[in-house]
Amino acid sequence: MSKLDLKKERKALFSATLNTFELIEAPAVRYLMADGHGDPNSVAAYREAVESLYATAYAIKFMCKQERRDFVVAPLEGLWSAPDPETFTRRQKDDWDWTMMIMVPDFVDEDHLAQGKAKSARKLQHLAETLRLQTLAEGLCLQALHVGSYDEEGPLLAKLHDDIMPERGYTFNGRHHEVYLGDPRKTLPAKLKTIIRQPVREGP
Repeated sequence: MSKLDLKKERKALFSATLNTFELIEAPAVRYLMADGHGDPNSVAAYREAVESLYATAYAIKFMCKQERRDFVVAPLEGLWSAPDPETFTRRQKDDWDWTMMIMVPDFVDEDHLAQGKAKSARKLQHLAETLRLQTLAEGLCLQALHVGSYDEEGPLLAKLHDDIMPERGYTFNGRHHEVYLGDPRKTLPAKLKTIIRQPVREGP
């Protein structure tokens, strides 16, 4: 039985050029999602969301494997927003709203989600209340690869916001998006790889 690997199937969404923003067209993609607010390093809701996502993603994977439609669990991703976008360049994390996500194949449906949540709830003390299945269609985006700790993203984001977007005539058209290619539990901060993606549109 073959195993679907979304990182290979949708390579453009999981690869980018180091420190150089390039345009891509991001198609509609299905995700497991969970929302929250505040500093991801300190608020309990963030840990709860990530644990819920992984537990449910693996529960769904094993269900699908029994249906002979196995897949590799994709990397963690996050959508980030705040009233002032510059809170990201200044790393003011208490002001951040976030949606953590794991991409899933298109054949994953609400029935898989319901069964996956039920199995996860038996393993975890708390399952994120906002855990859901949702399609995200970002369209035109600028994206680049950042290598290093998450707190060192500020200069690259400042370059995007202050130089690249104005020079190319783009404005914001969606939430700041990050794709975490490295596991922070196993990787030195200096070697972490993160794709930075910003949906854009033409305009002032």
